[in-house]
Amino acid sequence: MSMSIIVDHLFMVLAASVLAIAIGIPLGILAHVYKKAKPWILHVVDVLQTIPALALLGLIMIVAGAGKLTVIIGLTLYSLLPVVRNTYLGLHQVDPGVREAARGLVMTRMERIVQVEFPIAFVGGGGVGDAMYQAIRIHDMKMILGSTAVLMLMAVVLDSLMSLCEKKIRKTHSDNTHIIRTLAVILAAFVVIIPFEAGQKINPDELIMYDGNYSEVRIMVRMAKDLIEDKTNLHVVIKDEMSQVNNFKIMKGKKRSCDLMFSYDGTVLTTFMHKDPKDVPENMTLYDYVNRQSKQRYGISMTGKVGFNNTYAIAVPKRIAEKYHLKTISDLVPVADKLTFGAEHDFFTHEGSAKYYPFVKYYGLKFKSYKAVDESLKYNAIEHGAFQVTEVYATDGLNKKAGLVILKDDRHFFPEYNGSYYVKDSTYKRFQKKAPELKEVLPELNGKISTEDMQNMTYQVDVKGKTPDEVAEKFLKQKGLIH
Repeated sequence: MSMSIIVDHLFMVLAASVLAIAIGIPLGILAHVYKKAKPWILHVVDVLQTIPALALLGLIMIVAGAGKLTVIIGLTLYSLLPVVRNTYLGLHQVDPGVREAARGLVMTRMERIVQVEFPIAFVGGGGVGDAMYQAIRIHDMKMILGSTAVLMLMAVVLDSLMSLCEKKIRKTHSDNTHIIRTLAVILAAFVVIIPFEAGQKINPDELIMYDGNYSEVRIMVRMAKDLIEDKTNLHVVIKDEMSQVNNFKIMKGKKRSCDLMFSYDGTVLTTFMHKDPKDVPENMTLYDYVNRQSKQRYGISMTGKVGFNNTYAIAVPKRIAEKYHLKTISDLVPVADKLTFGAEHDFFTHEGSAKYYPFVKYYGLKFKSYKAVDESLKYNAIEHGAFQVTEVYATDGLNKKAGLVILKDDRHFFPEYNGSYYVKDSTYKRFQKKAPELKEVLPELNGKISTEDMQNMTYQVDVKGKTPDEVAEKFLKQKGLIH
């Protein structure tokens, strides 16, 4: 696990902590001082806590865009409840006699709160997630334990600092300097990490990409970076990890925040454009239709098929394939009632046509049962016999690790998912003077990467522990595309 991941994680946690304290304490004081405001304030922070994380982040992203800011705002909102409620309860439970004594000293309401009630009531509280997700997905206990240890260490250190500050405050209730010191500790830690984040500012002359959230895209992002930097004078900056949907959203936005991404024609068709393969005219390929529509709608074009087709595929363990003589999906029809189908939750949604229910209807399959599992646990589940048939991506290296046999889609249900770079037309214009050859660089990969090549590369990353940078550079050099 790299130090940059830990720094990113700390930055987001500390930023959210500072904001939660800065917002939550004043709200708690308002709830204590103004009785009519109390139910509204506490009700709002309660409601925020009940909103599902993905839904809340999705709403924030509409306004703040994708990236660390969205995560920080989300963490801040989720942190408000304990800060607001503890501040309110702490102030509310201060001995009434103390308040009367303060009134006797002719203190104003604000002076009583700041100098008397608040010091008495003050209480302490007490991108690793990506590494953890990957570790669970490949069942790497060493990485799981390492990620857990890092998170535990962060929690223990931060909690210890807060507890230490709390004890000092309780010893001298009347001294507000300890409250200031407590906040100063958090602010200082936050400020220390700011330079690391500031160092990620993007120069207008740099080409911007976002990292992928799985190995295949990460590899292709680095191939683009290596190729562009080898053959032009441009510097490519790879920013935070981003899902395909979110990357597309910020790429098509008016504000320049992404110049280039890696995607698939099938994804553009079904997920970005919300169309189905049946919408493709008979005289056009899916790729050509997508490319034309994308250019007309968004001013974004694909650079050509790099070679592999990362479509959905149906797979079974080798022992099941041999037992029932399975080679094609149609071979499942007579034995489906003896088998359980399992896949990630997304495959069982009703969005798009390439999902479970249209699939079983199209092939006439009647499985004994079906199970939805977390995507990170899918391969472990099928290896341990939780189900016998699953949906995979054709290029996933974990297919090889799990010893899965991919069944031929003999009736052509699943659409093609040809990999290609997705570039804004304005990107070529922006770098016309600095890199006039840019438009010819990425097509050099067209037809160079087979489905087997990509499966082997993702296997090297997900199973063998190689970095996407190492794998991408090695492949490009083997193909003679970079020096």
